[in-house]
Amino acid sequence: MFDGLKDKLSGFREDVEESTEAEEAPDDDEAATAESDADADEARAAAVGDASEADASETDDADASDDEPSTFQRAKAFATGRIIIEEEDLEEPLWNLEMALLESDVEMSVAEQILDSVRESMLGESRKQVETTGELVEEALHDALLDVIAVGQFDFEQRIAEADKPVTIVFTGVNGVGKTTSIAKLSEWLADRGYSSVLANGDTYRAGANEQIREHADRLDRDLISHDQGGDPAAVIYDGVEYAEANGVDVVLGDTAGRLHTSDDLMAQLEKIDRVVDPDMTLFVDEAVAGQDAVNRAKEFDDAAAIDGAILTKADADSSGGAAISVAYVTGKPILFLGTGQGYDDITLFDPEDLVESLLDEE
Repeated sequence: MFDGLKDKLSGFREDVEESTEAEEAPDDDEAATAESDADADEARAAAVGDASEADASETDDADASDDEPSTFQRAKAFATGRIIIEEEDLEEPLWNLEMALLESDVEMSVAEQILDSVRESMLGESRKQVETTGELVEEALHDALLDVIAVGQFDFEQRIAEADKPVTIVFTGVNGVGKTTSIAKLSEWLADRGYSSVLANGDTYRAGANEQIREHADRLDRDLISHDQGGDPAAVIYDGVEYAEANGVDVVLGDTAGRLHTSDDLMAQLEKIDRVVDPDMTLFVDEAVAGQDAVNRAKEFDDAAAIDGAILTKADADSSGGAAISVAYVTGKPILFLGTGQGYDDITLFDPEDLVESLLDEE
């Protein structure tokens, strides 16, 4: 999953290692400087904090440039088993990383945040040589990716467990992204954890919508609340809540029409559902393979009726990973589940740490 982005992140690590390769050993002038300043023991003392000696030796260099490490500093760093990463070492690799992220459908503001975080983490850092440049890059990428992917993350199962019953969850998204199937999958996921659910078909506009969701309900042996085609979607989901209250059902899963985010009247209907039903959660569903389109739609739907999280379908078919990287950051709302196949069990809780480890091939 997300092999394309994984390859591009690996390429960035290789770029940085190549650009800093020269720092692994000093040239003859630097070595001579290090030897003339002090023997190895004195250099080690200076590197770990002998301020009186280090300040006296570095005054001229510091006056010349506060930002760039001096030749003395770099030679001293090498003599004490350390390296310094400079701006010029990162310039080309960061440019390549930016292009790689954008090519993987990562939203621009998200890519910029990742770059800023990596730059801040690595620039000017003096590190022990036993910690390789590759390890430094991996650590910086890990933290930067986790910062943007884990925005707003919460424990979905814990929220269900602690909420007053019935819990009402409304699903939104455009046509054909797997919204109704995701409802069926989540119903099964809840059942596996001991929660009962009822399905409510608020997709009253589309011909065949009742039949589609009823097929899922019959297969899973779930009750379904539905009205005739053309009915009020808010009324259907409201009836689902009343049914759940009367019958001790834990969760109401409300479908909605596959709204185009550019359709004002349909988006207004979504706002009405939000007002009338006041759901405990509104989940946005889209395809991981939709990339930047999914990111744009998530923002539009969040504006219409604030979403609480997202489900990305077809995650098993996405080689870029851009939507998974971007949706949470641009909305401030977490990705909660990934759809990974056609079966009712093919839905998994989204774990940002697991995704980052997968992208970086961490053990």
